[in-house]
Amino acid sequence: MTGSTDTGLFTARNMTRAGLCAVAALALAGCGGKKETAGVMAPSQVTTIGVNSYLWRASLDALSFMPLLQSDSAGGVIVTDWYTNPKNPGERMKVTVMILDRDLRADALRVSAVREVAANGGWASAPVEAATVQKLEDIILTRARDLRRGSIGG
Repeated sequence: MTGSTDTGLFTARNMTRAGLCAVAALALAGCGGKKETAGVMAPSQVTTIGVNSYLWRASLDALSFMPLLQSDSAGGVIVTDWYTNPKNPGERMKVTVMILDRDLRADALRVSAVREVAANGGWASAPVEAATVQKLEDIILTRARDLRRGSIGG
């Protein structure tokens, strides 16, 4: 008798051939397909500080005329020292800016101010107009948008 007596599906030759085909298929599957691209982050997220970098820089720009008492870029807090306007020496203000998020959004910014007026040789608390705080927030947000627009070229 010549040849092999194995005529079934599970012969050694068929098993070897199937194994080689499977290995080749797996090897080829790893070669093609889509290339992985690095995730593109929004420009507002590209930062080494803990908060939105545009809001942070805009806040520092807007408050640059006031002396800083504290600034924490990781926590997003800027506190000014008392500022007295030379044109109105009987009044002084202190401002706190908190940046609450890494995104450039209006609700990611909180500004508060304290005002004092000279009275009886000392300083007495006085109300701050809501329009003053709102105006400062608008200045910071507008500057932040301008900084972002300038960084992405449009």
